[in-house]
Amino acid sequence: MVREPIRGWRIEPGRVRLILALFLCLWFCSNASGGETPAAGPSFRFQNLVDRASELSREPYRPPAGVPDFIANISYDAWRDIRFDPQQALWKKEALPFTVQFFHPGIYYAHAVKIHVIEGGRESEVHFSTDLFTYGRNDFKDRIPADLGFAGFRLHYPIKTKDYQDEVAVFLGASYLRAVGRNHQYGISARGLAVDTAVNSGEEFPFFREFWILRPARSDTHITVFALLDSPSLTGAYRYVIQPGETTVLRVFSTLFLRHGGSKLGIAPLTSMFFYGENVSRRPVDDFRPEIHDSDGLTIAFRSGEWLWRPLSNPKTLQVYSFEAPSPVGFGLLQRDRSFEHYQDLESRYDARPSVWIVPSSIWGEGHVELIEIPTDNEFNDNINAFWVPEKPPTPGKPATYSYTMLWHGSEPSRPPGGRVVATRTGSGKQAGSKKFVIDFAGGSLEALPADTPLMVALTVDERAKLIEQQLYKNRVTGEWRLVFEIKTPEPGSLDLVLPNRPRHYELRAFLRRGDEILTETWSYALEP
Repeated sequence: MVREPIRGWRIEPGRVRLILALFLCLWFCSNASGGETPAAGPSFRFQNLVDRASELSREPYRPPAGVPDFIANISYDAWRDIRFDPQQALWKKEALPFTVQFFHPGIYYAHAVKIHVIEGGRESEVHFSTDLFTYGRNDFKDRIPADLGFAGFRLHYPIKTKDYQDEVAVFLGASYLRAVGRNHQYGISARGLAVDTAVNSGEEFPFFREFWILRPARSDTHITVFALLDSPSLTGAYRYVIQPGETTVLRVFSTLFLRHGGSKLGIAPLTSMFFYGENVSRRPVDDFRPEIHDSDGLTIAFRSGEWLWRPLSNPKTLQVYSFEAPSPVGFGLLQRDRSFEHYQDLESRYDARPSVWIVPSSIWGEGHVELIEIPTDNEFNDNINAFWVPEKPPTPGKPATYSYTMLWHGSEPSRPPGGRVVATRTGSGKQAGSKKFVIDFAGGSLEALPADTPLMVALTVDERAKLIEQQLYKNRVTGEWRLVFEIKTPEPGSLDLVLPNRPRHYELRAFLRRGDEILTETWSYALEP
């Protein structure tokens, strides 16, 4: 059918100018946001959130409103029986690359957070409804307030195949978040900020009070999430740019405002679990699995060029270790051991847990990386914390900006660039009361070196301990290089009992070199007596 032209229309010149002016105004407004906030639009910029955090820091702290007791006190199984309906996911029917599903409050998540969507530069709240969930065997659906709110959300993206959107990231509880790469299962967690961790006064848990999710375009491979942090000590504005892939990348931009001084801040905090591993000759439980852990070591890349590897442990008592690291090149908690044979767990798949590597985007200044190990008697409690602590906390009322990238990855042969520690094993030595260490090094140029290469061991043993013997040789089976040494530690004396600040562990360090050439990272270990 041929459309007839519309007749009788006549536009006055003045109207033409008016229409043109309106068109130019709309075009300018839609493009005025610049590059500071990706596609956030004129009425919502990251700076808006920074200003709001600044204003909030000057107000008295207001704790979040809790949910009704009958929801807060439900069992874990009852909470898991509440499931979000995937067909109700945000953008489900719009063929966008990302969709969003929401979590119901309950048990550990006893207060709700506000969640907004930014579309066309405008923000609108995502409203709670019981129709978004199925409640399984629970019988309290009719008692739930209409304005209850959500506990958090998760992001879905076609990370494996283009036909299915996998769960790739979760924001749930306090300032916790988790992510996975293409072939991972959830394990290690990150947080927006740590405050007073392992301090006698008790840890403070900042929480994300509100979220804003930027609607992605059809061609986007990333999604942006904004968050407002709050706690008795401080506030903060956060922007997360999340790009899923084989390695999932999170670019983090944060601006903090302290309400008062005196708090210990943990920047880019990571939280993981280590129950036992190959460095324990006797398992703490009778279990068929040789190892149980989400992460097996801390890695730090110093500006001096040194790389450090610290195997994790499940200590007898709380242990806090500090590693001086002014403006580190990077640090992270890694799951370096990727062999299924070493775990034998088809359900938990500890061999598929992601590592997380933190790369600061700017010079952070003086400070240290802190590792905290907490005793645990099971695999269900996170007992490992790692973060960077500034030597001088920010001034109250003044903005403090920390930007960094989080890489959620599997095996990474370029970090460190040379040889690395691939196994740490311990056992009883030949002498009574002595300890034997067996450390395997691989990677870099090590495998290509002939067995008769004159390598040297730079081994440092705590001055309170005695080195009995050491050997270095090439493993003919694997091509790796094996360092074996034995030390003897003194029996605890009376001073160890009465001096609280006396070290309760023995520090050990070792790396391999050929002449002046350093071939490996530094193996660092804390031996508990």
